[in-house]
Amino acid sequence: MWNLTGKRRGPAGRGVWNLGAGDAETVLAEARKALFVMVGFIAILWIIQIANWADHYQLTNQYGIRPRDAASLPDILSAPFLHFSWAHIEGNSGPLFIFGFLAAYRGVTKFLGLTLLVILTSGLGAWIFESPGSLGAGASGVVFGYFGYIMVRGFFDRHAIDMLLGAVMALCFAYQFTVLLPHAGIGWQAHIGGLAGGVAGGWIFRDRRATAGSPARPGRGNPAPPAGGPRADLHKQLDDLGL
Repeated sequence: MWNLTGKRRGPAGRGVWNLGAGDAETVLAEARKALFVMVGFIAILWIIQIANWADHYQLTNQYGIRPRDAASLPDILSAPFLHFSWAHIEGNSGPLFIFGFLAAYRGVTKFLGLTLLVILTSGLGAWIFESPGSLGAGASGVVFGYFGYIMVRGFFDRHAIDMLLGAVMALCFAYQFTVLLPHAGIGWQAHIGGLAGGVAGGWIFRDRRATAGSPARPGRGNPAPPAGGPRADLHKQLDDLGL
């Protein structure tokens, strides 16, 4: 059942589900920050693209990912900001803005940590598994990272609205999953790495307050845990893990 605060009552000691609205002013403020961050992110990509195009894409050639080349390992940090053509960056910019905003609107600080995580996982996916002699670049791995995060965030944070949002996004962009399969000329390994990083980010950056839940009420068959000692420490550790 749902109570007046928008939270669903759950079993004692478990986290509670809520509608995900929270403090409207706080959500709106974070949404504004998310909008500015994503506008800035897209602007940076396009400025780099202009410089890259003017230099005949030498930046992509120099700082793209070369699989299993140890000297190119640091390039996993630069490759998401580089593209091979105008069509390449145009195809990535729309989904990147939409998924990035939806990933950031509940907290820009978490979003920055998530971005670093999916850059690493998508880049490592390309560096380890793509064919030697190929060159990888583009923000599509990050797009899939945000996509994965959006799909699981509602479950880990126990936000019903975010779960619905993730389901809608999955249905609207179901065609995107076709590039997770092997295709010539498409870095699908980076896409899978980014998706895995986004799902992992949903757990790493989950809302601990939502998953910790309310403590069990003391009573018959359900004694209150002691205020201190090993048992209290165990209860705290289980709460931190969302168990």
